[in-house]
Amino acid sequence: MKDEELLKELKILFVEDEVNISKLLKDALSEYFYSFTVANDGLEGIEKFKSVTPDIVITDIMMPKLDGLDMTKEIKKLDENIPIIVLSAFSEKEKLLKAIDIGITKYFIKPFDPEDVLEYLIFLAKKLNKNRIICLNEHFCFDNNTSNLFEDKKLINITKREKKFISLLLVNRNDIVSSEKIKKELWDEEVSDERLRTFIKRFRVKTSKELIKNIAGQGYIINK
Repeated sequence: MKDEELLKELKILFVEDEVNISKLLKDALSEYFYSFTVANDGLEGIEKFKSVTPDIVITDIMMPKLDGLDMTKEIKKLDENIPIIVLSAFSEKEKLLKAIDIGITKYFIKPFDPEDVLEYLIFLAKKLNKNRIICLNEHFCFDNNTSNLFEDKKLINITKREKKFISLLLVNRNDIVSSEKIKKELWDEEVSDERLRTFIKRFRVKTSKELIKNIAGQGYIINK
């Protein structure tokens, strides 16, 4: 697969409060990607991360409401493996070390060349492509880029909400996801326990009774 095709499958979240820099990078890079979402501060960045579920986050450090490093800490709680690139005018050693400590993938000092950023994004795209297919068990695999679910390489027709459900369980793969968290993430309105059980029952009919395990009184987890 060509570099351009790899990039076309990726969703980028760019968090930057300086309008000129935000416009510069979006104009230079957005056409290469499946989507290129912009947030203006750290709090908006977290909200858009939850709604967009990007493949890569690019962020400034100094921003109003919540800076890039604190935002990164919160995002890493949601997905510890998400690649995060920092663009910053700060070249002080302590800032760089703090960024590395909390899991920053790459650090670019302003003023930066958008071509250098693009080159690194291509490198990440190749790396992510190798990890895009996640095997849930011996029969089921999930494509993390397209959110498609496959059973023995055959595509299963699932809804957007069901795709979001699988993604949520995968992001929290080593933990039990509570019923309350599932309801909060999958619906905008208040949902009863009965409605959630019906949703999961229908999902199991499409897939398998064994794919999703219910831990009584705690929640749900992917059955490995």
